[in-house]
Amino acid sequence: MFKTVVTLFRGSVAAAGEELEDRTALLILDQQMRDAAAAVERSKRTLALAIAQDQQEGRKLEATNARIADLETRAVAALDGGREDLAKEAAEAIAALEADRDAAMTARALFATEIARLKRHVANAQARITELDRGRRIARASDAVRSLRRSGIEAARPYESTLPEAEGTLRRLRERQMEAQAADDALVELDVATGPLATAEKLAEQGFGPRLKTTADDVLARLKSKRMPTA
Repeated sequence: MFKTVVTLFRGSVAAAGEELEDRTALLILDQQMRDAAAAVERSKRTLALAIAQDQQEGRKLEATNARIADLETRAVAALDGGREDLAKEAAEAIAALEADRDAAMTARALFATEIARLKRHVANAQARITELDRGRRIARASDAVRSLRRSGIEAARPYESTLPEAEGTLRRLRERQMEAQAADDALVELDVATGPLATAEKLAEQGFGPRLKTTADDVLARLKSKRMPTA
């Protein structure tokens, strides 16, 4: 009997642990994805730094090559002018610059390799995060659907409103709104018929001042005036 109780207790603990893990799985996934996204951002910053350093080495290499070409031209001119001493001094400077050039070329080769590796890593990580995000959205939707199914639609309690009652309230509200709108429209029409504009129009009809509204007679007269005279 004691063994059975212990087994039952262990089973209950395991079931509770699994239930807790299920409930917190989405929270854990969210945090893991945030951590992964932060790691990708760090990789991007490293990639940007590598690209910037490679560009810097490229500028140094261009400047070094330009200085080497300039010194070679001057050294040749010195030899032509019989100044081998100056040409030798230039040759020593050229040798030092060529060492700098070779170092810059080696550095650029290393940067190129590292940049290519980082680009592959970032692209792969971003693709995996995108796929994880799709899966997370699906899992979240599935979890929400399961929660809805578990909760269901509870029966109305005595003090709670039912759907028919709510529909009746909405219907009465719409009727009152329609009545209020009809009253507003009637007031507008009354104002148009008896207000200052109506009085002004009445005076215009008697020849006192211009008309405020264009009538069909006005339009017809305007059209007749535009007709071309007949021969």
